[in-house]
Amino acid sequence: MKRSFILQGLECQASIGIYELERASPQRITVDAELMLSLASEPLNDQVESTLNYDVIRETIHRIVSKKHYDLQETLARCLFEALRSLDGVQSVRVQTSKPDAYNDCKTIAYELSDL
Repeated sequence: MKRSFILQGLECQASIGIYELERASPQRITVDAELMLSLASEPLNDQVESTLNYDVIRETIHRIVSKKHYDLQETLARCLFEALRSLDGVQSVRVQTSKPDAYNDCKTIAYELSDL
């Protein structure tokens, strides 16, 4: 049995990039995350206290993204990966960061990190 939370397309404002234009103001990024949950963490009742509240996942991402300036998507993704991986009941994680406004001729440029 596989148990996971999947968060797709969370839009955030991030201070990210190596170019002066990117450093001048925050830019829009999107974050996708999949958290594989341990079988032991499956809720035994219908109470939020018995499971990983997905508000925690969203808030963790927002906290990490807004924490500081990141030169590289790779660094931001690693910080997100480690924070999400450390949540109770999480066995493995996939994180993807995307910069949808980086280029005019493609939908997005993304970086993914996973231990799924």
